[in-house]
Amino acid sequence: MKILICTNHFYPETFKVNDIAWHLQEQGHEVTVLTAIPDYPRGHYFEGYGIFRKRVETVRGVKVYRAFIIPRGKGGTLRLALNYVSYALSSVLLVLYLCLTRRFDAVFVHETSPVMIGIPGVLAKKIQRIPLCFWVLDLWPESLSAAGGIRNKHVLGFFNRMTRWIYRHSDKILMSSNGFRESILKKGDFADKLEFFPNWGENLFLDETNRRQALPTLPDGFRIMFAGNMGEAQNFENVMEVARRLKDTNIRWILIGDGRKRRWIESYIADNQLQDNVFLYGNHPITEMPSWYAQADMLFLSLKSNEIFDLTVPAKLQAYMASAKPVLAMINGETARVIHDAKAGFATGADDIDGMCSLIKEHILLNRTSLTSLGTNALNYYMQHYHHDICMQHLDKIFRSPNR
Repeated sequence: MKILICTNHFYPETFKVNDIAWHLQEQGHEVTVLTAIPDYPRGHYFEGYGIFRKRVETVRGVKVYRAFIIPRGKGGTLRLALNYVSYALSSVLLVLYLCLTRRFDAVFVHETSPVMIGIPGVLAKKIQRIPLCFWVLDLWPESLSAAGGIRNKHVLGFFNRMTRWIYRHSDKILMSSNGFRESILKKGDFADKLEFFPNWGENLFLDETNRRQALPTLPDGFRIMFAGNMGEAQNFENVMEVARRLKDTNIRWILIGDGRKRRWIESYIADNQLQDNVFLYGNHPITEMPSWYAQADMLFLSLKSNEIFDLTVPAKLQAYMASAKPVLAMINGETARVIHDAKAGFATGADDIDGMCSLIKEHILLNRTSLTSLGTNALNYYMQHYHHDICMQHLDKIFRSPNR
C-alpha cells in the first residue's frame, strides 16, 4: 500500500508515530509523512532544519515533507496559537500538492494537538477517495477548556464542529485511551468506527543489559522516581506537599526531567528545607532511562484533577510497566483504573494528599516485600496489552480490514 501519514511531530522529534512509520515501511508499504519543521520541545527549529533547509528528506526509507510553522517558542498562548495556525494553513497547501502529484491508498492521522492536524487528512481522503484512520491522543475541544483555560463559547463551538467534521469523515477512530469513548460518542454516532489503540513502551525497557549503565549515585533511602515533563499538568503543588509532610521519613523523591514548573519546585525545596528529600537530575536521553528506573523502588506519575486528564493514560505508564517496577500515582480516572486492574501498584486521587501520605507511611513502607510482585504484575500486563509488537500487529490488522 501507499500510505500517507499526517502528523505535526515526526523524527527527529520523539513520538510514537515514528514507530508506526518505520514499521509500515518495513512491512513493504510505501510511506509518505506530511509533518512540520521540528521544534518540539525546544521551541525553536532543530539544528539543520529551517524554512529553506531539509523541507523534503528521506528517513529510513520514509519520504518526509515538512510544512512551515512558526516555532512555538516558550509555549505562551499567542505563540502556541501562531504555531498551530501556521501548521494548519501550510499543511493544507502541502497536502494539495501531494495529492496532485502522488497516489495514496490510505491516510493515517496522528492527532496530538491541535485537532486541525486532521484537516489535511480529510482533504486527502476526499480528493483521492481513500480510507482515513484518525488516532486520537488528545480530546478537542475539551483540551481547550480543561487544559488551555479557553471559555469562549464561540471558540469552543467552532472547534467542536471541526472535531465532529473530522470524526464524521474518518473510517476508523482509534482511541489511545478507553476513557475517550464517551467524549467521542457525544459528538456523533461513531460507535462502529471506534477501536482501542494504545500507546506502547520502547523495547529498550525490556532488555536487562540496558539497565546497567553507569549513572550518578542516588541517595540512600526508599526511592520514589518521577521521570518526564515538569509542567502545570503534573500536579507538583500536591506532590511537593506530600514530600513536605513525609520529610521525616527515609523517602527520597528522585525527579528526572525538566519543564516550566522546575523553578517552582526548586524554590519549594529551598523554602521547606527539603534538600535531603527531593533531588532533581535534569533531562537525560531515553536510552539511559532503563538504568535510572532500575534504581527506583517505585515509579511515580501524577496529573491534576481535570476533565481531560481523568480520561487520559500518560504514555510514561507503559514505560514504567515495561521496567517491571511498581507504580505509584496521584491521579484520577482511567490511569488509576489501569493500575488497579493490572495490580501494578497504588493510586490515590489527584487531590488526596492525606491519602497518599497515609498510603506511603502505613502500607508501602511497611510492606516492601510486596513490591516485587507488583512489578511483575506490571510487566505481565504490559506484555499482554502494551508491547510494541502487539500494537504493531493490531495496526497491521487495521490496515488489512476492508473498511479501514
